[in-house]
Amino acid sequence: MNNKKPSLLVSMCKTQCPRCRRGKMFTHANPYHLKHFMKMNEKCGVCGQHFDLEVGFYYGTGYVSYGLAIAISVATLILWAVTIGISVHDSRVLYWLIFNALLLVVLQPYLMRLARTMWLSLFVGYDPQWSEKPAEAPERINDSIKNNW
Repeated sequence: MNNKKPSLLVSMCKTQCPRCRRGKMFTHANPYHLKHFMKMNEKCGVCGQHFDLEVGFYYGTGYVSYGLAIAISVATLILWAVTIGISVHDSRVLYWLIFNALLLVVLQPYLMRLARTMWLSLFVGYDPQWSEKPAEAPERINDSIKNNW
């Protein structure tokens, strides 16, 4: 087994388990397979970490996704201003708005997955002994209403 601690940023971008940073959180690797892009595994296939910690756990990911969208918008605005420029006397601002809106629509499936991974990483930290120690079972799960979105 590789004892090197995987990078948090890399494992989040690859939407991997925050506990072992190796297992896949989502059943389908392609976030643009829109029929199943948010379907998550029950638990990590590597360390056994449960991904659904409690009822409504992932409602907070809306705030994370919103923050990511704002960060991308600010970055594209700065990049646009530096490369093309911003002017109120022509349509450059409108072109940036259209570009940014299309970019956010295209990135949205991936951003939603990333937001879930980041949200779970806030509550489940990396465990260096994940291979020896079993994952804690979630306390507040109601199987009858699981995945009712």
